[in-house]
Amino acid sequence: MSKFLELRNINIGLIVGVFFFLNFASVKAQKPIIQTKYTADPAPMVHNDTIFLYTSHDEDDAKGFKMLDWLLYTSTDMVNWTEHGAVASLKDFSWAKQDNGAWAVQCIERNGKFYLYCPMHGGGIGVLVSDSPYGPFKDPLGKRLIYSDHNIWDDIDPTPFIDDDGQAYLYWGNPHLYYVKLNEDMISTSGEVVKEPTKPKNYQEGPWVWKRKNHYYLAYASTCCPEGIGYAMSNSATGPWEYKGMIIDSNKKSNGNHPGIIDYKGKSYVFGHNYEINKSETSTFYERRSVDAETMVYKEDGTIQNYEFFTEDGPEQIETLNPFRRIEAETMAWSKGVKSDKSKEAGVYLTQIHNGDFIQVRGVDFAKGAKKIDLIAASLNGGTIEIRLDTVDGDIIGTSKIENTGGGQNWKTFKTKVKKVNGVHDVFFVFKGEKGELFNFDAWKFSK
Repeated sequence: MSKFLELRNINIGLIVGVFFFLNFASVKAQKPIIQTKYTADPAPMVHNDTIFLYTSHDEDDAKGFKMLDWLLYTSTDMVNWTEHGAVASLKDFSWAKQDNGAWAVQCIERNGKFYLYCPMHGGGIGVLVSDSPYGPFKDPLGKRLIYSDHNIWDDIDPTPFIDDDGQAYLYWGNPHLYYVKLNEDMISTSGEVVKEPTKPKNYQEGPWVWKRKNHYYLAYASTCCPEGIGYAMSNSATGPWEYKGMIIDSNKKSNGNHPGIIDYKGKSYVFGHNYEINKSETSTFYERRSVDAETMVYKEDGTIQNYEFFTEDGPEQIETLNPFRRIEAETMAWSKGVKSDKSKEAGVYLTQIHNGDFIQVRGVDFAKGAKKIDLIAASLNGGTIEIRLDTVDGDIIGTSKIENTGGGQNWKTFKTKVKKVNGVHDVFFVFKGEKGELFNFDAWKFSK
């Protein structure tokens, strides 16, 4: 993962390569934005002042595409992301015969309902519905929504769009671009499927459609391979589409790609992915991807600024985090070593924690001071949590001993005094211990 790291306060006399590994703690870069799982095909949606980021999921042991479910992450600051686990899977479709192939998904809200369009590679496109963006999502049809007469393997990467006049559309396709009108119920179609005759230059797959200031935009995975993110513009939701260029150039850091684009709190963002975490773990290429994000900039004429690739620093944090409320341990900007799991008792929590692992939470606002912290954990072998400021080897403001609780799901609150701290800091939770997996970590909260 050293490709993502920014070194601070480097002694010029040190050998930089060695310093990189010994001082992994000098982390500033938050790229990619998810590290506890392999994620791809980002589909961000803004609802109630929160970003809901739906992703596909490459399993840890994937060599080719091994994708069984769809995940959800949320953020209000663009740097700290909270995992909510799987919100849907292939098992939610009784008609689906696949035991693999949960490809790029997208969610949209209409009339208080949330519609999740789910492709099964080689099996068509289904739709799930929920009263909440968190789910649970249910299949209202009991059959495919899209199963075209053309090659069924084309039916991937659905993207829904609702125009200003209320007409909804669903676009999809590889290597061709298709669309169909959706009825207001969002689970039935109107008219024939159209094979777009003005498919833009270098279109591969992964369409994403949106509108801004009377311009219609179509972004997509462009060129192959590696894939970048290209885009086209139109005066209509149904084209014709005119190629305008690349938002993210094709780059060997990402063999494949998939755009997701939103406006949020006065700025615009483009999401995609790379393979850098997998590359840091093995020299062998596997389909294990990681979601990235970047601030997106429009020019005066409506065209979009080009990036060579997602930058190391990524988007700026747009609001601070309040530590005086319960914060889930799976809320983080960066991590090393830890994984996540889910149980009925705790929901999502951090696990597979070993000596030297850590998580980083950015931009924590202690205001006029904090004096203690509560940490909820369940001990496997026991260990300690060091609470450090600003870097992984920064000042220790408190150390909590996590004692044996009798098992990995026997949760207990550990109360620890901390040195008084005020102002805004990054917080690192650094895990120490001697025996294998140390403990599971569920949540934390500072007190004044």
